[in-house]
Amino acid sequence: MAKNSFHDFVKELFADVGPVTIKRMFGGAGGYADGVMFLLLDGDAIHLKADDALKAELRKAGSKPWVWQPKNGPRAGEKIEMSGYWRLPDSALDDPEEAAAWGVKALAVAKAAAKAKPKSKAKAKR
Repeated sequence: MAKNSFHDFVKELFADVGPVTIKRMFGGAGGYADGVMFLLLDGDAIHLKADDALKAELRKAGSKPWVWQPKNGPRAGEKIEMSGYWRLPDSALDDPEEAAAWGVKALAVAKAAAKAKPKSKAKAKR
């Protein structure tokens, strides 16, 4: 699936979460809603931002954490598990209602994480 058509598919799949924007980053892309990234797109795979509670739910649904394999640098070729993002269950790929339910949970995790981050000094001065 071409990147633009995949991005359009993701936006449509998560439309019930709210307006989703896709921004390219590194070799993939991030999916944003309400100003926070709650999706990570790697190839044709969709990964959800997850905390411990959501990870447990996703594990029960047969999901696994995102595994990143750098192409360059000292860890090139090494498979690195990135447990902050978990793959959207396959059953949700054809079910916008299920995808939106997972998306709402991932968005809540992303908002909580953003709120918990200390503000940078530059932002604090504004």
